[in-house]
Amino acid sequence: MGRNVYFLSDAHLGSLALEHKRTQERRLVRFLDSIKNKAAAVYLLGDMFDFWDEYKYVVPKGYTRFLGKLSEMTDMGVEVHYFIGNHDIWTYGYLEEECGLIVHRKPITTEIYGKEFYLAHGDGLGDPDNKFKFLRKMFHNRACQKMLNFMHPWWGMQLGLNWAKHSRLKRADGKEQPFMGEDKEFLVLWTKEYIKTHPNIDYFLYGHRHIELDLTLESKARMIILGDWIWQFTYAVFDGEHLFLEQYIEGESQP
Repeated sequence: MGRNVYFLSDAHLGSLALEHKRTQERRLVRFLDSIKNKAAAVYLLGDMFDFWDEYKYVVPKGYTRFLGKLSEMTDMGVEVHYFIGNHDIWTYGYLEEECGLIVHRKPITTEIYGKEFYLAHGDGLGDPDNKFKFLRKMFHNRACQKMLNFMHPWWGMQLGLNWAKHSRLKRADGKEQPFMGEDKEFLVLWTKEYIKTHPNIDYFLYGHRHIELDLTLESKARMIILGDWIWQFTYAVFDGEHLFLEQYIEGESQP
């Protein structure tokens, strides 16, 4: 069928709440290096950075190993798709122009090897939290984005990184709530409604929730939540016939 297509999300690189962030970035880069000759495309489904904000002549410090590896892959002809999440909304051309990424600001439906995929970070899809919905609307507002970029980059980055740190430390052990069940997970509920009017979709893939979930829906479509690259190091791979959810453990893949 050809080369594989890979999907991963939620590395939150640069997080002030993580002590192992340099190790984490290196592990992610080693994984990308291990697949670069096997990949037709890589889909990064959001929040790969804990906070990313570009200014006209300034981009965030760090991430050189990660951005360099992505640039190497696009130079090799690998398609690398980057979906903004709720932590890395503020990208204005650098990732496309300097690294060759294809940036998506909204969910997409795309055909891959004859199968229909619905791909999204997952934030804003059925989430009932009114505070989160208000913040999301504010973060996506162009006027608010311009106001943020009136700040000196140091202040803007400190504001964003400390906001992200506070958000993570509010959770027990800095981790997401475990799977709540099909009747309570907002992404599951949203997907079940969406598929009623879009029955041709074969696979729904999301990030955002930081849990591993592989669920077969009544329509026989599969819904996958990709876990994360903070603690789990999980990803999905599609070989043209089968979609697998796997874990990267230093040089080998575990189903």
